[in-house]
Amino acid sequence: GNSYSPATDAVSLRTSNRNFMGRSGTKTAKVYLVSPETAAAAAITGRITDPRELGLKYPHIALPEQFYIDDSMILQPARTSVMGVEVYRGPNIGAPPSFSPLPDTISGLVTIKLGDNITTDHIIPAGSRMKYRSNIAKYAEFVFEPLDRQFYKRASETMRKGKYNIIVAGDSYGQGSSREHAALCPAFLGVKAVIAKSFERIHMANLINFGILPLIFDSRADYGLIDGGDELEIPDVRWRLANNEQIVVRDKSKDKGGYEFKVRTQLTERERSIILAGGLLPYIKSGIKGGGERR
Repeated sequence: GNSYSPATDAVSLRTSNRNFMGRSGTKTAKVYLVSPETAAAAAITGRITDPRELGLKYPHIALPEQFYIDDSMILQPARTSVMGVEVYRGPNIGAPPSFSPLPDTISGLVTIKLGDNITTDHIIPAGSRMKYRSNIAKYAEFVFEPLDRQFYKRASETMRKGKYNIIVAGDSYGQGSSREHAALCPAFLGVKAVIAKSFERIHMANLINFGILPLIFDSRADYGLIDGGDELEIPDVRWRLANNEQIVVRDKSKDKGGYEFKVRTQLTERERSIILAGGLLPYIKSGIKGGGERR
């Protein structure tokens, strides 16, 4: 069942972890994640089948000591200085955006409030939109498109006001594909922090790489007290992060009366340094300019 769109409301079996809602190209399809053996058995019987019930002996396949590799179709890059090679870019390929270091204080708006189990497909859709993945300015127009088509407009307006965008989410934020654009595109739109009940590991790493601060609610009850559109301030965040101190968020919305709540990070010393620099690329470049080595 891979690489085609199932019929409406149909069942499709997949052996790779691409069974998110709508990922097959049909929003109402029921896509199940199964083993290759189960997929093969189902192809024979026409229904989801336990392959152990077919009465077939499981084949033993001996792996060779060494696999044959034919790379004759691969053209090696020119053996010249990088500065002597011209890179051709079409109109849909842009240079990677640059990001600023973490500010002393993050002042921004809750541009979107999300629930649990938000996948990277929710954050930045794939399919027909992936043709823009080398054009970040264009691809960013579709951030959260499956959930809220107005996100890009609100985020852009917030940036024009000189404020940052902040995302609030529930449990398991960033499930699914490791797609880095789910962090890169929000960063391009001025998202400087995501406050969630919990994060998925790979997506949290991508947020760090693009200078977005992943914050976890100290008290999960505080999630229910924040609304979309709230004006938040994270004071002294640069100093607090650098010194591994408690981080406090203040809700400055008129109806919240300056309500404060605590958040925490799960960052290593190196990850804190990356966030402070504004992301992995500026972190590496700062080490190169300073002549130092990065571990």
